[in-house]
Amino acid sequence: MTEAERTAAGSALTALVLDLFRLNNRMLTSGDRLVAGLGLTSARWHVLGTVGKSERPQPVAWLARDMGANRQNVQRIVNDLEKEGLVAFAANPHHRRAQLVLLTEKGREIFNEAMRLQAPWASSLADGLDVSEIRTTHRVMKALLEKLEGGDDAGEQI
Repeated sequence: MTEAERTAAGSALTALVLDLFRLNNRMLTSGDRLVAGLGLTSARWHVLGTVGKSERPQPVAWLARDMGANRQNVQRIVNDLEKEGLVAFAANPHHRRAQLVLLTEKGREIFNEAMRLQAPWASSLADGLDVSEIRTTHRVMKALLEKLEGGDDAGEQI
């Protein structure tokens, strides 16, 4: 489909996606600054949060899937976090080589401190925005994510 053949919705979505890329980069940079004093980056914070929010310990591959991230990148970050005592590995009764990842007490403390920093930061970013518009944007993003993760024809063509 050429540019001239793109629908109005397709053009609007393209503009949204380009701005989402820019927003993602800015959010990561801002997040890096926010948690730098804790020895974290946005990526490390994301991994800690995924480990901490899991209902039970998971192997790296499952964490990566939940994050929508590359397993090798998550493994590298988990290894770094383990060296710093923020996560630990536990035996996986279902798979000998795919160890489970869990937060240590130190990891939970660091993550909780990051979230204490995040609360006023997020509130400041949201200041002046309409809550219903934020929720609508979130619903649209989730719908797009479901399409892309569902492997339907639209997601496969991108």
